[in-house]
Amino acid sequence: QVQLVESGGGLVQPGSALRLSCKVSGARPIVYLIGWFRQAPGKEREGVSRISSLDESTLYADSVKGRFTISRDKAKNIIYLQMNNLKVEDTAIYYCAFRYGDAWEPLSRSAYSDWGQGTQVTISS
Repeated sequence: QVQLVESGGGLVQPGSALRLSCKVSGARPIVYLIGWFRQAPGKEREGVSRISSLDESTLYADSVKGRFTISRDKAKNIIYLQMNNLKVEDTAIYYCAFRYGDAWEPLSRSAYSDWGQGTQVTISS
């Protein structure tokens, strides 16, 4: 069974940066996707980014494009989400998610089978 553990959240001011980590364990050595999602109070969980283990290809939501970068440390099985120039509207609980194989809608919540417990990110002055 795949386990995901997020870390790195916190409280920072607008314009600051944070790096989230997602430690992946128990995954079989076949192609998989890791997605980062976020959920703000009273809102639906939305896809932020994803990376493929096949070719390290990445995908971003328009709202974070140019500010967030997803990457993978293959040796450590850790997926990172570098978040720069953070805005108040980035405040949410951030989750990483896992699925084997590719997905037609890789930023859709329903595409993923396994989820971490989430880490809180708060942007406030």
